[in-house]
Amino acid sequence: MNFKDLVKRTPAELQDELLKLRREQFNLRMAAASGQPAKPDQFGKVKKSIARVKTALSQQRLGGKV
Repeated sequence: MNFKDLVKRTPAELQDELLKLRREQFNLRMAAASGQPAKPDQFGKVKKSIARVKTALSQQRLGGKV
């Protein structure tokens, strides 16, 4: 997921993407807790993607340009 692509999206699309990523993060945590093998690199990737989406949302709220 590229930050430049995120900035072009509407706030509603970003909220949907954030919800999807949060669900994925939750599912990864539940899989790890239940003992199912998960790819360890996925935790970091999802966390960084959430940060990117939140940054794009806050920039749109503040009216900032990239």
